[in-house]
Amino acid sequence: MMTLRILILDDEPAIARVLQPVLTATGATVFCAASAVEGLRIAKESAANLVLLDLGLPDADGKDLISSLRAQGDPAVIVISARHQESEKVAALDAGADDYVDKPFNIDELLARIRAAQRRLLSQSPKADVFESEDLVIDFRRREVRLMGEEIKLSPKEFDLLRTLAEHAGQVVTHKRLLLAGWGDPTADAQYLRSYIALLRQKLEEDPAEPRLVLTEPGVGYRLASETASNHRSS
Repeated sequence: MMTLRILILDDEPAIARVLQPVLTATGATVFCAASAVEGLRIAKESAANLVLLDLGLPDADGKDLISSLRAQGDPAVIVISARHQESEKVAALDAGADDYVDKPFNIDELLARIRAAQRRLLSQSPKADVFESEDLVIDFRRREVRLMGEEIKLSPKEFDLLRTLAEHAGQVVTHKRLLLAGWGDPTADAQYLRSYIALLRQKLEEDPAEPRLVLTEPGVGYRLASETASNHRSS
């Protein structure tokens, strides 16, 4: 695993006091900032590869920083915010955030989201032609999918959707991103997406009615579980 350099960009001192020792104990190097200006400076100087970003900063809306942060080494960005509205989550994710965690948050859940983001960073290597997670293997170059060693035949659109989910495994992918990946149009009818997600579940899930692999984030999008053991349906 790569060493994480994590920037906590939040103006609540209590958040840094709680998270800094926990994250340091995992082996990460941790930096803290309480404003947008300070955060962008520290992100650049530290070469942070993961940012925990609050939306309610004193000098900017956190959503407006995401593209600037991405331009500085393309770190993973996990939004941590007390804004619980679906519209805020969708806007942050569409702006380029990898994930969104509500305040107050559970430490163990946040650490799991960080590990998922870390895997995403590793998978972005130019040599990463294959995605592997437990029993699921996706060969991007050959456009092949295997589950528990068995080849799964997918249509081109089904593969494009699964690939997009796999590229962000463990993280929510918004409806707009998936519509863009599948149809080239983020404003396409979301019913098309729901239909193809249902087809994917028929092929990948043990019980499509109780999915364990392709998970729904209500009102926001879908998430590919980062661990996929023993969820292939019986033939």
